[in-house]
Amino acid sequence: MTKGGLSLSYRLNGPIHCLRIPAPLPPEFVDGLWEHTCFEVFVAVAGKTAYREFNFAPSGEWASYAFREYREREEFNLTDVAPHISVHYFDDRLELDAVLAPALLTSTAPDEVLQLGLSAVIETADGNRSYWALAHPAAQPDFHNRATMHLTLATDNTKL
Repeated sequence: MTKGGLSLSYRLNGPIHCLRIPAPLPPEFVDGLWEHTCFEVFVAVAGKTAYREFNFAPSGEWASYAFREYREREEFNLTDVAPHISVHYFDDRLELDAVLAPALLTSTAPDEVLQLGLSAVIETADGNRSYWALAHPAAQPDFHNRATMHLTLATDNTKL
């Protein structure tokens, strides 16, 4: 966590030339990024049903969503504050760093614990997709499933 926000680093190692990586574009909110190569984080407060979803594309595009409970979208404008995304390409890897401002995250009390689900959708050059997560508790990938949120962070009286 960083000053009430959240800093994330994703590293994709392997033959990057075999993947369909979107070209760099101006950073903006774009729905449906999960249909192509993108990195995701799901953030929830332990014991609460509400959570947030953030998608980061190597293009620099992003998306953010609020849910009151499992897959039930909440009316909340998260598009006013863009995450800061930086992408670096190498022959054998792709690195994407994203920083989420405190305004994008849910407010927590000092004793609350955050649960994070880190995931990625990787699209090959021929259009096949694979789905990566800390856990796949069901037969089909479902990043919204709370059982995928295995990473926990303790808060320190900071707005998250």
